[in-house]
Amino acid sequence: MSVWRILKDAEAVTSEAVSLIQQAADEAIARHGEFRLVLSGGTTPREIYRRLAASAGDLGRWRLYYGDERCLPVDDLQRNSRMVEESGLAAKAGGHFPIPAERGAEAAASAYAQTIETALPFDLVLLGVGEDGHTASLFPGHDWSDTALVVPVRNAPKPPPDRVSLTPRALRDCRRILVILTGIGKAGA
Repeated sequence: MSVWRILKDAEAVTSEAVSLIQQAADEAIARHGEFRLVLSGGTTPREIYRRLAASAGDLGRWRLYYGDERCLPVDDLQRNSRMVEESGLAAKAGGHFPIPAERGAEAAASAYAQTIETALPFDLVLLGVGEDGHTASLFPGHDWSDTALVVPVRNAPKPPPDRVSLTPRALRDCRRILVILTGIGKAGA
């Protein structure tokens, strides 16, 4: 079942997302003792991660995974994992599994496929959408494997050109997907 909600501003999107994520976490922990969450990159979820880190929830039972990552050094400020670490969420979670994109796209995709294989199905996949319509690092006009869980991305239309992304197959292997968008520039997407 799909539910679409149009909210008045970015603050309302952040508050609603935090509430929905916490609800999914509580349900997953009650069901099977942990919460397996796939995190999104981009600017929209930054405040969501800060608020989750500051929450009183049982973050020790959370396992954090990533939908994609840029092939940059571990400490690069453009990495999704760095944003999550700076929010404080990674330090409070019981498990933090960043994509090892500093190894290069192919090696990282291979390694991360092994990491997420045992985490499936995810409890919640958080996705954003770029102005060009991409989600994770799945860009319009690119072809993706129907069988792989994680793929190397070359020649991405926005920098950096090398990335690693979960595939639609991996992203769909979940109990819930939460897609968040803010900004008039994404209206066309």
